[in-house]
Amino acid sequence: MDDELKAVEMVVDRLAERFPHVPRPSIEQAVREEHKALDGGRIRDYVPVLVEHAAKARLSR
Repeated sequence: MDDELKAVEMVVDRLAERFPHVPRPSIEQAVREEHKALDGGRIRDYVPVLVEHAAKARLSR
C-alpha cells in the first residue's frame, strides 16, 4: 500500500505540472476523492493509473 500511496502522490505532482492554473489543493482533493472511490477494489496494480485518468478528466472540465 505504501507504493500505491507514493504513486498517487506522484499523480498529484504530474497533474500540478499539467494544470498549473489549478490550485494544488484542488488537485490534491480531486486525486484524493478519485483514490477513495477505488478503495474497495481487491486488485490494486492499476489504481494510480485509474486515479490519474479520472482526476485528469475532472480537472479538464
